[in-house]
Amino acid sequence: MTERLSIKAIDGSNQFGVMLNPTSFTHKHNISYSNNKVQGAIAPETKFSAYEAENLDFEIMLDGTGAVQNNTGAVKTVEEQIEALKKVVYDYDGAEHEPQIVNVIWGTLFFQCRLTSLDLEYLLFKADGSPLRAKVKLAFKGFMTNAEKAKVAKTSSPDLTHIIEVKAGDTLPLLCHKIYKDSSYHIEVAQHNGLASCLHITPGSQLYFPPLISSIT
Repeated sequence: MTERLSIKAIDGSNQFGVMLNPTSFTHKHNISYSNNKVQGAIAPETKFSAYEAENLDFEIMLDGTGAVQNNTGAVKTVEEQIEALKKVVYDYDGAEHEPQIVNVIWGTLFFQCRLTSLDLEYLLFKADGSPLRAKVKLAFKGFMTNAEKAKVAKTSSPDLTHIIEVKAGDTLPLLCHKIYKDSSYHIEVAQHNGLASCLHITPGSQLYFPPLISSIT
C-alpha cells in the first residue's frame, strides 16, 4: 500500500508525491438515463443510457515553512511545489496535444484520470508576500481506453445483434423488453423479421433483433 498519495503520469515521465495526505476524498459514480415518452403511458419510461466517467475530488496542503518535509527531506517553496504538481497534471503535452493522463495512487486507491480543475488558496505569507502555505483543491475525471471500454460493455448490450429462438410462452413485447428494456420496439422487430402479426410468434422459430442504435432508433 502507498503511504503517501502520489500522482503519476501514465507514461512514467513525471510524478508528484504529497507532503500531507488528504483528510478525505470523494469518489463519484454516475449513471445517466433517458426518459422516453410512450403514447398512452402514465409516466415516461426511464431507460439506461450510459455509465458516466467517474470523478475524484480531494484537497492537499502545500507547506513551505519547513515544518513538514517531503520524502527526500528537502524543503521546497510553495511555488516550486505548485510547479512540480502542474508539470504532472496540468501542463500541455506537446506530443499528445493535451494534458497528461495520470494515475492517482494511495493505499487501495488506483484511479486513472485527467485533471478537470485545480484551485489554489494561499494561506500564509512571508513579509514580502511570498506564500508559505497553500491549499490545493483537485478534481479529476476518470479515463478509459477504448479497449477498457470494450471490456466493460456486456454481450447483452442492445447495441449488438441478437438471434433468439422463440420458446413457449414468449411474446414479442416480452422479448423486446429483455433485449432493449423497452417493449414498444416489438412492431419494428416484427417488420425486420417479416412477420404478418406481432401478436403471434411460433415456438422453435428464430427471430432477428437488430442493434438498437443503428437499426431501430
